[in-house]
Amino acid sequence: MGQRDLKSATISSLFWKLFEQGGSALIQLVVQIVMARLLAPNEFGMLAIMLVFVNVGNVVVQSGLNTAIIQAPKVTERDYDTVFWMSLAISLVLYLAVFLAAPSVAAFYHMPQIVSPLRVLVLILVVNAYNSIQEAIVARELDFNKTFRATVTAAVASGVAGIGSAVAGAGLWALVVQQLSFQVVKCLVLAIQVPWKPRPRFDRARARELFSFGWKLLASGVIDQLYQSFSDLVIGRVFDSTSLGYVNQGKRYPQALGIVLDGAIQPVMLSAVSRVQEDLGRVKRLVRRALKTSTFLIVPSMVLFALVARPLVLILLGEKWLPAVPFLQMYCLIYALLPINTTNLQSLNGMGRSDVFLRLELIKKAIGVTLICFTAFVLHNLYAIVAAQVLAGFVYNFINAFPNKQVIGYSYLEQIRDVAPAFGLAALAFAVGSLVTLLPLSTVPMLLLQILAFGVTYLGAAWLLHVEELRYLVGTVRGMRGSGGNGTTDASDC
Repeated sequence: MGQRDLKSATISSLFWKLFEQGGSALIQLVVQIVMARLLAPNEFGMLAIMLVFVNVGNVVVQSGLNTAIIQAPKVTERDYDTVFWMSLAISLVLYLAVFLAAPSVAAFYHMPQIVSPLRVLVLILVVNAYNSIQEAIVARELDFNKTFRATVTAAVASGVAGIGSAVAGAGLWALVVQQLSFQVVKCLVLAIQVPWKPRPRFDRARARELFSFGWKLLASGVIDQLYQSFSDLVIGRVFDSTSLGYVNQGKRYPQALGIVLDGAIQPVMLSAVSRVQEDLGRVKRLVRRALKTSTFLIVPSMVLFALVARPLVLILLGEKWLPAVPFLQMYCLIYALLPINTTNLQSLNGMGRSDVFLRLELIKKAIGVTLICFTAFVLHNLYAIVAAQVLAGFVYNFINAFPNKQVIGYSYLEQIRDVAPAFGLAALAFAVGSLVTLLPLSTVPMLLLQILAFGVTYLGAAWLLHVEELRYLVGTVRGMRGSGGNGTTDASDC
């Protein structure tokens, strides 16, 4: 693929991915707000425990093979079939294991009511064995408009099912219905659009070849997911499901916002880097562009979210969720650092350096587990557990960035210089937005004025200071509008 063709395909895919993530997240945000008003915090805490098994299981089901297919220079229909049958077999084994373990899990966490819901929820693993191949095909073709249609349709359908169940008094089961129906509908809509269908064939040699790359991603993925879930497991055991519900709800909204923005950029970047991995100059330009663009969008979004957290929670979720505000603000800091972490890790994947990726995960998770155990079992402080994750986030930034100086010639100091404008402008906008609280206004006018003051300050200062990221985004949008979505910005910018 030529440089200009790659540029056009990458930008087009980025916008479709952004629409997919944004449309789905907006719908799910509305659904979660409604369900949070209908359900109790402890029910969200129980869901968080159950999702640990689903999320870890999903990583194992894919076995790193999804990324291996995306990263491979060439794949065949036989490769897709081979990976599918491997994933399906693994999903069935995991389902049986969780089904049998459900009573023990419920007893360990003193949550007897989760036995049947957990057994139903982990059916997601079987569905995702099929969906992972669909996602890989779409990513390889940079055809994310298909995922957009599937994700938005699934978000609407699952939202209706979940809210309807909650209104009917289903309680915890309403959350299970919403989660499971989302994955099923998404898979069905993608099946209509993606022509691939599994056939009864299996290539052992190719399976070994793909797994030789994928097992490292499997190991690092399982480690990462266990770590991401570790605090939930600890909080659920050391404290209670209500406390876990507050922490989980505080994490949910910054996480959703991060997925919308950074989650749109990173899959596109992985595919683009994989295509040009032999040209280090182009790889570095792609990685820099992904980092600068995602940071310019995500950092102010998270800082603004932290600024207006209390009035926003009070208006949208209600007074019963106010204990979640401090956790929400801390998670905003964690997810503000997301672009640096994910951009560096995805560039390593795109360059085929899954060995380095695995080593980084081992180092980071050792640090993170130590901090969580100390704050939970020694300090026995719920706020300290989340604060420790903020501290770990800053440490991870350096660890993730360090190898890319050798791999693609992009040093940590260069990255700091590239992201400094976004952090500086966000700090200025935060200060201006904070001054609004001195005015004698009620909750809603105060919230609206803070958002307006923050937005005008951030974008106005970026325009006055001629910040390159703003000019790039405006130029890209204008280029796509002027060329019917093909993108006319110079290819060297990508």
